[in-house]
Amino acid sequence: MTRPVAADVLAMAGEQVLTAAQVLWPGAVVLPGPVVPSVTSYVQQLHVDGSPLYAKVSVCGTSLVSVTRGACGDIETVRARQAAYLASPSSLMAREAEQLRTLSGPARLTVAPLAGYARGALFTGPVAGRTLADLIEAEPGRTRELLALVVRDVTDGLAREGVGDVVERAAIRERGISGTFRRKFNGLSGPVYLRQTGHGETLGVVADRLRRARRLPPGRGSAVIFGDLKPEHALFADGGGPVYLDPGLMRGHTVADTAKLASRLVLGLVARRPAAACVVLAGADSYVQAATQRMPADERSGWLRELVVLALMDTLNILTTYLTAPPDLPLSTQAAGVRDRARRVADLLDHATAPLATTADGATLWRLYLTRVREAVTAS
Repeated sequence: MTRPVAADVLAMAGEQVLTAAQVLWPGAVVLPGPVVPSVTSYVQQLHVDGSPLYAKVSVCGTSLVSVTRGACGDIETVRARQAAYLASPSSLMAREAEQLRTLSGPARLTVAPLAGYARGALFTGPVAGRTLADLIEAEPGRTRELLALVVRDVTDGLAREGVGDVVERAAIRERGISGTFRRKFNGLSGPVYLRQTGHGETLGVVADRLRRARRLPPGRGSAVIFGDLKPEHALFADGGGPVYLDPGLMRGHTVADTAKLASRLVLGLVARRPAAACVVLAGADSYVQAATQRMPADERSGWLRELVVLALMDTLNILTTYLTAPPDLPLSTQAAGVRDRARRVADLLDHATAPLATTADGATLWRLYLTRVREAVTAS
């Protein structure tokens, strides 16, 4: 089998965007714009009768990296599978459209404006402002404040009446940390996949440690969570509150949203190594300490341990995706930066997972995690 060329996959998705736009806005002038580098879904800027929009398509319900590595067959097989997938009422973008309506409706959160959905393509309006990651980098002394604001805003919104009903029928479990970890690192294909990263020996040990790590009981994970709360998925306009993109609502432990924020914030620091990185880490630590200070000792320890395990799982998930991306698939600046410093990230994962087998105390694991992060950020 010949793996699909990335340009062919992107061209196919671009054609589907144009078809969907013509269905939604018949007779409109649709001008395609640049493709946004992504390892997950196809994202493209465009103008419809002069109005700027973003279009998003999921190819076969899996990541672009998997598709372009040949996981869904050659390009003709991908085309056939994609045609069936786009027609499904449970396709990823159909669920994301429903989730955006839920977030702006019963959850009363501010989200990217939903412009339309048709034939597997989701269209949203642009959001002006700086991402949470950019704002933290520009104002590192506000790290604790900004993290607290976003987590509180999301947690309060998702706890409102009517949100849970939608999640039951339109959950996006594909974006969950634990589920992604299980899919990627199963007993059969996981070792083969890890060898393709160029750091298979180290990352294989990391994956094994995380599989064996002590976790919170599954029954504790019944809250509605955002599921994909990355720093780049919360934008701030000047003087305004957060606006959210790319939800992945599902049920899970509330700590999972904080874990993804922590993991992706850390990866940004490792990739860019800003001068104020240690200030940002101190602010993140301060936020975590404040968020857990009123918990009973056992609950606090379990929450912090779950935070560390999930953050490390998420880091392994996305690092391996970046490292196995074919060279013809465009990467974002941060993805390229993480890949360039993959050895540092692999060492961070190795050193931070080592205590999981011998240390049960969550506060200790969190402190050791931060120590290893500082080492990775400051290493040359």
